[in-house]
Amino acid sequence: MSQGRVLAVDYGGKRTGLASSDPMRIIASPIDPIIERDLEKTAQAVADSAIEREALVVVVGMPFLPNGNEGEQCAKVRLFIQSLQLKLPAGVKIVEIDERFSTHEAERLLRQSGKRRKDFKGQIDSTAAMVLLREFLEL
Repeated sequence: MSQGRVLAVDYGGKRTGLASSDPMRIIASPIDPIIERDLEKTAQAVADSAIEREALVVVVGMPFLPNGNEGEQCAKVRLFIQSLQLKLPAGVKIVEIDERFSTHEAERLLRQSGKRRKDFKGQIDSTAAMVLLREFLEL
């Protein structure tokens, strides 16, 4: 079984959700999102978070279209990944994961926790990242 932290990223144009695993890769916990519109600044903030947590893997959600094809959003995420790769230490691996249903699952989890929809905004992105991380850890 692999060990070392994993950082999951739900990249967005203005808010990017983050979640981190524990070193044993058992627990997935949301982290405060990065609120930034600039792709380079967002990539640097994600890299800084990965370095701070000593993450060995960064999982990035790919927003495929419902039919599984890549759309405009996937192109933006690929640009983000290219920038992030340049900012991460050598040896940190980036893994893409399908995020088509992560936001719906995040909304369901937040509703289950008793949150109201209007209270989701600050938490939905990092909760979606936590969903991605859980999926990755189960692979």
